[in-house]
Amino acid sequence: MRAQPLYRFIFGVLLVSTILVSPAPAQQVFKVAIVPLMAPAAINHNWGPLLARLQKVTGHRFDLHVYDQFSQFEDEFKAGIPDFVYLNPYHAVMAKQAQGYIPLVRDSSEQLTAILVVLADGAIRQVGDLDGKAVAFASPNAFAPLYLRALLTEKEKVTIRPVFVSSPQNAYRHVLTGDADAGGGILPLLQKEPAAVQARLRVLYTTPGVAPHPLAAHPRVPETIRRQVQQAILDMARDPEGKKLLEAILIKQPIVADFARDYAPLEQLHLDRYMTHSPN
Repeated sequence: MRAQPLYRFIFGVLLVSTILVSPAPAQQVFKVAIVPLMAPAAINHNWGPLLARLQKVTGHRFDLHVYDQFSQFEDEFKAGIPDFVYLNPYHAVMAKQAQGYIPLVRDSSEQLTAILVVLADGAIRQVGDLDGKAVAFASPNAFAPLYLRALLTEKEKVTIRPVFVSSPQNAYRHVLTGDADAGGGILPLLQKEPAAVQARLRVLYTTPGVAPHPLAAHPRVPETIRRQVQQAILDMARDPEGKKLLEAILIKQPIVADFARDYAPLEQLHLDRYMTHSPN
């Protein structure tokens, strides 16, 4: 009779020991890809602190991946390699079509417009003056170059000579050096340029606005984690430190993104007609 209580005691000790030494759930690691709007160093500077905050809030690790070229970035998200991706509006359409990426959040403070800049004191005074002229763009398939080239061709009936120079910042500088007659980009990036650069440039043309860049998730990311990330970013807008992190990544006033509302209309523009391969 005494053996049974002893057996129960030993079994209980072993059970408790097993529970105490059971490993905690493994921390999940997610790859986050960022569209190369800026130099890799600037992207690391802007996104690193925000991803560190996401890790603290969610308990998961987010590894930042940056790219020197748009083509590398596009190849990776079309192959479904990143778990999360920050990408331009038409990339959001491409990513949805290729892998089913789900937009989570985007900025609501202003719509995204593409711009053409020229020298403030230069000879180019109207869009028609660009006919046959060299216009610098970041990449053939970046949103601003696609949108601008489509509108210049279809609406303005202007034929340009595109030059692809890796980044909007380089496009602006090609104008300053005289290597291009105009440069394409987006207004938020022009506003980040030094005052001396902005003073020498003039916005010649502005496109109609569209919903700006979203942060999207691959559908393999569990819904619970997608919602965690989404809510964590929305919550950042409620405190001063979080607002600074959001401003750095150009999501000043985050809202829930919706593909059908925000990005599906871009499918009707058939921007794919203007896609090509970058020579660099």
